[in-house]
Amino acid sequence: MMIRIAEIEVNATSLEEYKAILKEESRESMKLEPGVISIYPMYQKENPTQIRILEIYASRAAYEAHLKTPHFLKYKTSTLNMVKSLKLTEMDAIDAEAMPRIFKKIKE
Repeated sequence: MMIRIAEIEVNATSLEEYKAILKEESRESMKLEPGVISIYPMYQKENPTQIRILEIYASRAAYEAHLKTPHFLKYKTSTLNMVKSLKLTEMDAIDAEAMPRIFKKIKE
């Protein structure tokens, strides 16, 4: 499994457009890619230009495949000038066995 947190700062003037594009990309990734376990975008309440994305992939190969999808490439090219900074932090799960139970508890 591959887990990462993306920390993104977005230009305030582009925030609403950026969020709409990101929302579409994350939904398409979850719907179309079996190797994408989570692409969960969120923002800081007190500073909405600070975006965080919890990314969980079944494997490094699933992540590499994700980078080549049309929806990801559209997101990346569409938002390039909206992003002020991007930091990607690789993470490890403390309790990977609990992850299936956590996601199972969420009801649509």
